[in-house]
Amino acid sequence: MPGPTGRGTSDCADEVTLARKGAKSRRRITGLRSKTTKARTHVDRLRAANADLKKKLAEALEQQTATAEVLEVISSSLGELEPVFEALLANAKQLCGAKFGNLYLREGDAFRTVALHGATPEYTEARRRAPLIRPAANTGLRRVLETNQAVQIADVQAVAGYLDNPVQAPFVQLSGARSLLSVPMLKDDELVGAIEIYRQEVCPFTDKQIELVRNFATQAVIAIENARLLGELRESLQQQTATADVLGVISSSPGDLEPVFRAMLQNSIRICEAKFGQMFLSDQNTVRMVAHLGVPAALAEFDERRGAFQPMAGGLLERVLRTKQFVHVVDMSSEYAEHPVVRLGGGRSYIAVPMLKENDLIGAITIYRQEVRPFTDKQIELVKNFANQAVIAIENTRLLNELRESLQQQTATADVLKVISRSTFDLQTVLDTLAEAAARLCEADHVVLFRRDGEVYRWAASYGHSKKEHERIKQYMLTLPLAPGRGSLVGRTALEGRAVQIADVLADPEYALPEVQKLGRYRTMLGVPLVREGMSIGVIVLQRRQVRAFTDKQTELVSTFADQAVIAIENVRLFDEIQEKSRQLALASENKSQFVSSMSHELRTPLNAIIGLTEMMVKNATRFGTEKAQEPLQRVNRAGTHLLGLINQVLDLSKIEAGKLELNPQTVQLAPLINEVIGTAGQLAEQNKNCLVVDAQENLGALTVDAMRLRQVLLNLLSNACKFTKEGEVKLAARKVANGSNFVEFAVSDTGIGMTPEQQAKLFGEFSQADATTAQRFGGTGLGLAITRKLARMMGGDVTVTSEPGKGSVFTVRLPSGAGS
Repeated sequence: MPGPTGRGTSDCADEVTLARKGAKSRRRITGLRSKTTKARTHVDRLRAANADLKKKLAEALEQQTATAEVLEVISSSLGELEPVFEALLANAKQLCGAKFGNLYLREGDAFRTVALHGATPEYTEARRRAPLIRPAANTGLRRVLETNQAVQIADVQAVAGYLDNPVQAPFVQLSGARSLLSVPMLKDDELVGAIEIYRQEVCPFTDKQIELVRNFATQAVIAIENARLLGELRESLQQQTATADVLGVISSSPGDLEPVFRAMLQNSIRICEAKFGQMFLSDQNTVRMVAHLGVPAALAEFDERRGAFQPMAGGLLERVLRTKQFVHVVDMSSEYAEHPVVRLGGGRSYIAVPMLKENDLIGAITIYRQEVRPFTDKQIELVKNFANQAVIAIENTRLLNELRESLQQQTATADVLKVISRSTFDLQTVLDTLAEAAARLCEADHVVLFRRDGEVYRWAASYGHSKKEHERIKQYMLTLPLAPGRGSLVGRTALEGRAVQIADVLADPEYALPEVQKLGRYRTMLGVPLVREGMSIGVIVLQRRQVRAFTDKQTELVSTFADQAVIAIENVRLFDEIQEKSRQLALASENKSQFVSSMSHELRTPLNAIIGLTEMMVKNATRFGTEKAQEPLQRVNRAGTHLLGLINQVLDLSKIEAGKLELNPQTVQLAPLINEVIGTAGQLAEQNKNCLVVDAQENLGALTVDAMRLRQVLLNLLSNACKFTKEGEVKLAARKVANGSNFVEFAVSDTGIGMTPEQQAKLFGEFSQADATTAQRFGGTGLGLAITRKLARMMGGDVTVTSEPGKGSVFTVRLPSGAGS
């Protein structure tokens, strides 16, 4: 049914539905619009963040690029700081938006301007004229100096330290600086400098900009340290090279100092950046210039004319000589304006270094600059090093010259000694050689040697005169024997007993041989005595035709020749005495041998008769009625036999010493010979109740030897063993020994009293026994062992002994297989 408006129910329902749908659509549109607005805001934010990131990235990239650029400049500058400082300031100015920047290095409580970038020409020129800044209170540099911290001043024109300071105010006006950042350059917390950047408007620097400049300050310190290290390395290498050059010159110029001194001056001048140099050697109170390099012509001419000189009291060189310390003068013209080095050479800055040998001053090295510029400590140290090397070179040269001189002297001495050894009977040859050597080594024109004859001295040898001069002077001197006295050099030397020198005979009022002087034409003379046991036996005289004194070393050398002359003269005298003594001894020995031989014959004949008669009377006692005299007759027989043995020993020794004992070698079977010896020695062993043992190797075979002398040797040894052993054992051992050569060895051992090493040492001496007590107790003459060893040695062998007190002795005889041949 239709409503009041004339529409039906269904129509109203449709309108309501449409109305609701319209309201929802409007709400949706409003929501969409809101979301779009939010999205746009978010996008704007993202764009802003992205732009900020890009800006930061660009700034970081710019800073990294700047840092890389600085590092590249540092690495490529090789110790040159100016391009590094320029790059640092350029990047700091650009990255921090500054107008200009300065870099300073600290000098005590001041700062020196070493780099500027971007400043006005007026400011740059003002800083060039006055680079050193002593910062006023409250200024950036002053606060950096006090705190070691970065300082920022918003407006320097509002700080009294800049405006009121008469030194810094003009710089502020010239630069137009307003905002300032001052950053310290620190090395191990020590301030070495500062970087300052300025703006010409009031606009403080950000924290990031401050941190950036700090980074540049650190790089500046690294660059400075690198430059210092590289400079030191270069300087050290330069000094080492110079030292090596000098040492090379020293080693290649043995004994020649001129190139060494020149090399030292050359390197000193080059490394110390000097203009010229000199080297002086000191001789007591005077000095002389021995080398110079680069010296201006006027000064060099002055030095050449002056020669050796005595340094002026209070002068530079005198201070070095007096104090033995180096002298460094920054400007000579202020105190020594009239000094020849200043006046003629233009010298200004100066160092003088002493040359010292064990605190003894021997010279000085002086180095000059023609501008006022102090030398550094390292440069002074270098010159000191060269001074030390100069001393070494001088000492080496002195030692080399002494070595050469000594070698010459030793060669001459060896030649003389060789002549002495080869000319034992020819004294004249020795004296002539001495005279020649003395003349050559001591630079003498003539040498004359005089020998003492009673109370006067006569001509004995000479050298250096022409043949004609020699004959005239010799004939004259033979008629003029010289006695000790003041009138001649020979007499004066003999009188004083020491070396005497006459500087000029023509000016010597005591010299009384004008005729001899005219013949020899000599002026300077040296006389050295020949002394034996405190007595003068001659004089060597050296002469020079010009007035020139002989040195102490030459005098010492002539004294050596004088000693050799004494040795030669003494050798000839001793040789003559020995010859005479030998002749007398030979005659005495011959007389002794004849006497011993005669006496032996005279004694042996009655002794043999006594021995034979007593033996017969003992054996035939009944026949001769001597039964009651048996014991006395046996004693007489034993005494006679003993005496005959002694006579035979003395006769053998006499023959051996006279060389008249002859061996009779023959082939002998050793086994029967040993049995025979043992059979004879058995009675000797029984006397002291000793056990006699034989230890002979089987198949000893034969030996070519004097059988009688071998028996004598073995019996002597067995007899001694039995005598010094009581109730013990005596052994005779025999064996063949093959040890490179063939020997037969006989060893006689016992268990007797033995001997000490001291007793063994004198055992084989003639008429010698172990000691007096042994001789008294056991008797004997001390000839047996002496003869035994002599016989063994005559047969080509020897006798040795080993022994120990209380344990017995072993005597060993070694004979070659062909002994006695």
